[in-house]
Amino acid sequence: MTSSASPTVRRRRLAAELRRLRGNRTGTTVAKALGWSPAKVSRYELGQGTFPLEEIEKLLDYYGVTEPRRAQLLDLAAEANERAWWYDYADDLSPAYMEFIGLETEAASALVWQVAAVPGLLQTEQYARAVHAAHQEVVLMPPGVFERRVAVRMIRQQVLATRNPPLELSAVLDESVLLRRVGTREVMFAQLRHLAEMAELPNVEVRILPLQSDTSLKADSFVVFGFSPEQETSKLGDVVSTEGIESEIYIEGETDTYIFRLIFGAFAKAALSPEDSRELILRTAEQLWALAIRSPAIVRLWAIGGKLNDQCGARARCQQLRGRPWPPLAEKLAHLWRRQLR
Repeated sequence: MTSSASPTVRRRRLAAELRRLRGNRTGTTVAKALGWSPAKVSRYELGQGTFPLEEIEKLLDYYGVTEPRRAQLLDLAAEANERAWWYDYADDLSPAYMEFIGLETEAASALVWQVAAVPGLLQTEQYARAVHAAHQEVVLMPPGVFERRVAVRMIRQQVLATRNPPLELSAVLDESVLLRRVGTREVMFAQLRHLAEMAELPNVEVRILPLQSDTSLKADSFVVFGFSPEQETSKLGDVVSTEGIESEIYIEGETDTYIFRLIFGAFAKAALSPEDSRELILRTAEQLWALAIRSPAIVRLWAIGGKLNDQCGARARCQQLRGRPWPPLAEKLAHLWRRQLR
């Protein structure tokens, strides 16, 4: 993937420009002048379906658009009609998800707030498989569809590395994402290691919002796509995508999308720095998931230790021991830890 051109975004840009050109005219007025139905004018202005070039030419003639703008808009229409790679998977993807991929493909930037899982662009293949497998337990799908959906998720990740220029990704993850098991413990360990590696890319920033953060702000997961106006006929404003179980909801309009930028900024401000976040990711991978891989007995000992300390803290006569590890348990843990690292 070397180009960031997306028919989805081209279609949205052209639709926005056609709405602007109509100005104060009603859709019915334009339709009567061209011998069309009002629904046809509306379809073009909403970016639905294809844009036959001869029809777009008629619209531009009616609006009095001259060169070089006319040629630019016709080029935009031709690009909007092109077939993108994700169309090959159209039978396996919802229209809303295809729209999401199209926006992501050309977006200059993406602000991601995630409370449920690692963002798709930062997932390992095994983590993605585990996510889809869990979904399949509820909504059955043929094995072929399962494989193709995983393949789509992996192809999408090219926007971070092989696209020119790459997507600028800034993600804030709730700490629970690091703690909630998806798949096996080995999958989680590999995923967190991968997340830390991706965070080192110059165009990727990952922050973790601690469970004990100072903010009480709550919001479901969302993505804010930003688009570059460079050398474009018309600027496309931000588009916000909020996640549903089986669909995406898109929010446009400067006022509404700006609210989501403010919410993201608040989460980013309350989150750890990128450096501290990466350290927390690696520490969680080692202390929670790697320990479990090496020796489940260690995890059981930690659990026992936590219960003992909780019981001790609940009793006034043991108040002086709160926060101090029980010596026999601490010694056993240290011994097992040294053995696992050999």
